[in-house]
Amino acid sequence: MRRLSVSVAMILLAAAISACSQASPANTPPKSDADQAKAGQLILVKGGTFKDTKSNFYGQSITLPDFYIGQYEVTQREWIEVMGTNPSQFKGGDRPVEMVSWYDAIEYCNKKSVREGLTPYYTIDKSKQDPNNKSEYDTIKWIVTTNADANGYRLPSEAEWEYAASGGQLSQSYTYSGSNAPDEVSWNWRNAGTKYLSGDWNWPIIESNLNTTKYIGSKKPNELGLYDMSGNIREWSWNWYGDGLDNSSGAMRVVKGGGWLGDVVSNEVSYRGKFEASGFGPDQGFRVCRNA
Repeated sequence: MRRLSVSVAMILLAAAISACSQASPANTPPKSDADQAKAGQLILVKGGTFKDTKSNFYGQSITLPDFYIGQYEVTQREWIEVMGTNPSQFKGGDRPVEMVSWYDAIEYCNKKSVREGLTPYYTIDKSKQDPNNKSEYDTIKWIVTTNADANGYRLPSEAEWEYAASGGQLSQSYTYSGSNAPDEVSWNWRNAGTKYLSGDWNWPIIESNLNTTKYIGSKKPNELGLYDMSGNIREWSWNWYGDGLDNSSGAMRVVKGGGWLGDVVSNEVSYRGKFEASGFGPDQGFRVCRNA
């Protein structure tokens, strides 16, 4: 059974009340056919050590190889083509897909790989429960292992996500992905509704402000030409969340980038969020990677 966390359940209940009449405030027009065709585009990220002085990985003995990452978050249009349904709260083909769990994202990667004649990156065993999953609430706990040499789609590791979001070898050490000014590059709780909000984070105000996800690529890109790595939706990574940056077990998975619902601090490239793998919400989606 898919499980919605208590806080997200409250948010969804409130969102559902206004969903029928909710428009698309403070948004850009739907993208052209040419722009829609670019949605699945991957950007080659040249590997190396971390240049971003604000990164959690800066100064560590970590050298990443080249890899590809989605220029945009996975859209609802892409999701429907692969999975056949649309779970999203805020409908729109060129909006990011949301309301998807970590397991949903893993299955999407494998199915998209098969659809395109690629070797799936993940092996999923649904017959047993993962002993490394320490969550008391996650009843799914599939055992998911990786095929490191496969050319199929996958989730980025936390390190890959942060490296790409910070601009890779072109990094200017911005606080957010592509800027030190959050509103230039991110949709967050202050700017994702009918008017710009101030003061402290407040859900009733956010709900009455009709905050939503936005069309992909509506803000400025970062140094690598990647969009929405700060804000719009939170993005799943492969890694377990823990005190270290490379944990072999845990109760939650790392999420990055913040979203339309979160406070601005969660849009920072270095911010480490966490969510149960079986959890899902209207601010939770992902982007894909592939080996280079």
